[in-house]
Amino acid sequence: MGKVPTLAVWTLVIVASVFLLTLPVNLQTQLIVSIGVVTLMWVIKILKGDGIWRLIALAFGTAIVLRYVYWRTTETLPPISQIESFIPGFLLYLAELYSVLMLALSLFIVATPLPSRPSRAASQKRFPLVDVFVPTYNEDVTLLANTLAAAKAMDYPADKLQVWLLDDGGTLQKRNSPSLIEAEAAEERHRVLQQLCSEMNVTYLTRGRNEHAKAGNLNNGLSQSKGELVAVFDADHAPARDFLLETVGYFEEDPQLFLVQTPHFFINPDPLERNLETFDMMPSENEMFYGIIQRGLDKWNAAFFCGSAAVLSRRALESTGGFSGISITEDCETALALHSTGWNSVYVDKPLIAGLQPTTFASFIGQRSRWAQGMMQILRFRMPLFKSGLSLPQRLCYMSSTLFWLFPFPRAIFLIAPFFYLFFDLEIFTASGGEFLGYTLAYIAVNMTMQNYLYGSFRWPWISELYEYVQTVHLLPAVVSVILNPRRPTFKVTAKDESVSSSRLSEIARPFFVIFAILVVAQIVAIYRIYTEPYKADVTIVVGCWNLLNLVMAGCALGVVSERKEHSSSRRVRVRRRCEFGLNGNWYPASIEDVSVGGARIDVFNRDMELIEVGGEGVLRFKTHHGEQTALLPIFIRSRKSAGDVTTVGCQYRPDGPSDHRWIADLIFANSSQWEDFQRSRRRNPGLLRGTAWFLWLSLYQTARGLVYFTRAVGLWRWRKHSKAGGN
Repeated sequence: MGKVPTLAVWTLVIVASVFLLTLPVNLQTQLIVSIGVVTLMWVIKILKGDGIWRLIALAFGTAIVLRYVYWRTTETLPPISQIESFIPGFLLYLAELYSVLMLALSLFIVATPLPSRPSRAASQKRFPLVDVFVPTYNEDVTLLANTLAAAKAMDYPADKLQVWLLDDGGTLQKRNSPSLIEAEAAEERHRVLQQLCSEMNVTYLTRGRNEHAKAGNLNNGLSQSKGELVAVFDADHAPARDFLLETVGYFEEDPQLFLVQTPHFFINPDPLERNLETFDMMPSENEMFYGIIQRGLDKWNAAFFCGSAAVLSRRALESTGGFSGISITEDCETALALHSTGWNSVYVDKPLIAGLQPTTFASFIGQRSRWAQGMMQILRFRMPLFKSGLSLPQRLCYMSSTLFWLFPFPRAIFLIAPFFYLFFDLEIFTASGGEFLGYTLAYIAVNMTMQNYLYGSFRWPWISELYEYVQTVHLLPAVVSVILNPRRPTFKVTAKDESVSSSRLSEIARPFFVIFAILVVAQIVAIYRIYTEPYKADVTIVVGCWNLLNLVMAGCALGVVSERKEHSSSRRVRVRRRCEFGLNGNWYPASIEDVSVGGARIDVFNRDMELIEVGGEGVLRFKTHHGEQTALLPIFIRSRKSAGDVTTVGCQYRPDGPSDHRWIADLIFANSSQWEDFQRSRRRNPGLLRGTAWFLWLSLYQTARGLVYFTRAVGLWRWRKHSKAGGN
């Protein structure tokens, strides 16, 4: 078919669609059509229709969404003459348009994402020289030792692999600091890390000044090294043995390839997962991005650099002056610069590194604030929509990634919108209860169904809304500040390997309890007005239900900011590896059941239980992952529990040298398939109805838990105040 006939067909389709979407129908017809579309979408989903059927379902859903937008635009806005109602009403309208825009971009990106690429670890033939960069600022030495040991242990010819520790915590600027304490700490760090790198045969590199944050540190490493490829790992991101074998070969196939990015897999829960206790049962938040969105971006050659767990081409980096450093998200900015000059990227959907997430809620918010501010800087300084050199799909992909971080604005508007009616009797949404049912409720149902279609087993119902809500409270001022002054934000390193030693409220929890209290008051007002103003009961019921949904979300957030005590300093990973337990020169058959970066749990077959004493020392003897060596790892016995002929021993590693860190890395990080198995075990789709019921139960429980924590905190504050007064 030629260009003219094709254009004619598309023009006809668009005209017909516009005609159907704007066709005036009565409320009953609209309600019947909406129910029919939702039913059709669920029938297709239940029958597991894929391919063209999936697109048909999404197309029907899109029609309902567009029909809602048309109705919302033409019939529901308050008259401009009523300025006190029009302004909040128009802001609410803009917030809804933003949500529709992001849905449209999501449909474009992930309606048909690329399938995961097959493993290629066994097909590597050419082995280019690879420099491995591990940038560090203030991370613990033990954490760095494990990451460096894992990097050194990757399956790759030793003469083709050079590992670099790029230390920004021991720069000359820091060692000459006017602050004596800071200078001494930097000098000690410089000495200790130099010694560690010498013992592990790793190249230590620092620089004169801390300029351009992480981007400047990486560029310093780039200027001192010469490898054809550069692999980047954050200080807390330890690679599996097959990382390079799964990634390097793509560069031989495509001379214009600048990036092979792999997902960030985390062995510890983020604060929401830990405090809500969902880590072992529900996919992590980042899995939606790495499991679906990056594959969708990859389809349009727009998968971008995520700062770690990636391999990059030196030739490509040097063509654009190295890692970009205008924004504080140097990774996405670097990818944007390279994509715009004609370079390509590849995304490998296989967890090949294991990292650590922020432990405390405050650190989590700090990390997300940096991401949000960095993406706003890219939007302001680079404006992907008009960036020359990008294809139209790439422009849309980068706009989706940057515009996403504007979510605090619509989320805040959705939160406070019911207050205008309940507290001030302002009608900012002109519609009856029946119209709300026929249009808005249908739109919400279709939107949730489409989200379930797109993300299914990677994101459970209402979890995205919860993550956005808990971030909005603190991200909103951060995003506003960078919009007003885009050069103000500075790079702040995310805290690594923290721990929560006691159950407590987060230090930034107060706003969540204030919002919850206001929502409770608003709900009481809604109930009161239903009984006292029966002639407006239909509208009040709708607004009250809206406020109740916000209350459910806010109640669940109280559990999020109620920090649970951690029973161990780092997350344990199930491994189940045969070993031998050495004690006083004797060896006993044993099994390593789970491991963490600090210790392990071992089942020892031993009838003489008294030989194993808490506080004693022992040795683990086991074969390395590929069985080519026998490892001897010293341990310290922390706990003991007997059951029949088996003694379960909790032990702490007692590394005496660099080789011991290699054995620790082999236990935790060598086998990437264990991470895939764990991810698969969590990826199941509860469905919209069951998922909603589960979330309501979760919210009820977490609301009660949050209020208990709050009561304890208030009681403790009063006790301290009384004690202080008594002391005076």
